[in-house]
Amino acid sequence: MMSSHAGDAAPPSDAPSDAPWDGVAEWEWWEPSVLLVEDDPGDALLVEELVADSALKMRLRWVRSMAEAAEVLGTEIPDCVLLDLHLPDAQGLEAVSRIKAHADQVAIVVLTGLAEELTGLAAVAGGAQDYLVKGRVEPELFGRAVRYAIQRKQGEQAAVALQASQMQAQENARLERGLLPRPLLRGDDVEVVARYLPGRAQALLGGDFYDIVQSRDGTVHALVGDVSGHGPDEAALGVALRIAWRTLVFCDVTGAEQVERLEEILLAERARSDVFATLVSLTAVPGEERARLVRAGHHGLLLRTGRGIEWAEPPGGPALGVVPGGARRPVAELEVPAGAGVVLFTDGLFEGHVGRGAERLGEAGLLALAREGAGLAPEPFVDRLIERVGGLAESQGGLADDVALVHLSWN
Repeated sequence: MMSSHAGDAAPPSDAPSDAPWDGVAEWEWWEPSVLLVEDDPGDALLVEELVADSALKMRLRWVRSMAEAAEVLGTEIPDCVLLDLHLPDAQGLEAVSRIKAHADQVAIVVLTGLAEELTGLAAVAGGAQDYLVKGRVEPELFGRAVRYAIQRKQGEQAAVALQASQMQAQENARLERGLLPRPLLRGDDVEVVARYLPGRAQALLGGDFYDIVQSRDGTVHALVGDVSGHGPDEAALGVALRIAWRTLVFCDVTGAEQVERLEEILLAERARSDVFATLVSLTAVPGEERARLVRAGHHGLLLRTGRGIEWAEPPGGPALGVVPGGARRPVAELEVPAGAGVVLFTDGLFEGHVGRGAERLGEAGLLALAREGAGLAPEPFVDRLIERVGGLAESQGGLADDVALVHLSWN
């Protein structure tokens, strides 16, 4: 028998959460489930005797073919598979590959004949955790081999999960640099507070994006948008739209034409035909008490004035990608009194749940929360609003969707 006994690993996944874990002794109360795939009744009987005599108590189930094993693995996943390499419907390393295809998370111990040690080594190289030579193993070593195989598989899965987490963190950092730009301002007459909060369900940033640019003549441009769906494809599309928007601003392309160009980019870059994006693009000239907006399928915004906070929803058109080339999105004007602030955001800010039930905050609920902090300066206002919204969804694990928010004011 070959076994790379690497010491005791973490407790099994179904161990009681309050049970101590200090090594081999704790396996005495745990009974791993073991699936034996063996077509020879005599060899199966030998394994059953080893299980009966082993210090490690196991729940053994015997099947005679790969087809029967696949049927079992389709409904339940054992802790370990004892696998004969000479089955009527699977031979050699093919058997290991087929078990891994059905249940890659299960530990595999291969059963070989006396003259097949090289085959056992090849099986370990092909993904099995250990191999045993039939008729050449004692009950104590048998139980230890099964235990170590399960521990080794758990260690492999933990290492894979850690590597995936590290890769996701690196990808997240790259996407963050694209989705969360630094505002490009040319003077001190514009105040910006921007926030991005990833949703709890996402290992990667989603497709929400924003940008703020002040052109050479002092005109302020702001963008907030949201690509439907979640994942790296949607995030990458959000980055592409944001960068394209900034480029169009630099080229003095604004208003409805700007949004039409963005739709062309979305149609060319989206991974699936059902992907769409909502956005609101704002243009304002410092000194003027108004702003021009184009809304594409996006919800309204918050307007903070000396009279309080109101929900504003200027006329708009459909989201990008919904009616390719056939949408009309008017340029709307919004009165913005001197000293007022405009708050643009994505729908993750108000679509979160309130408490443990199915009720969501909604636009009216968000407006009520915003009004509670009406007297605050921009930065504490924004942080308090996000904190209050997140607090209401805390019982369900926090906000499920990403949130991008921009608080913008100009003199």
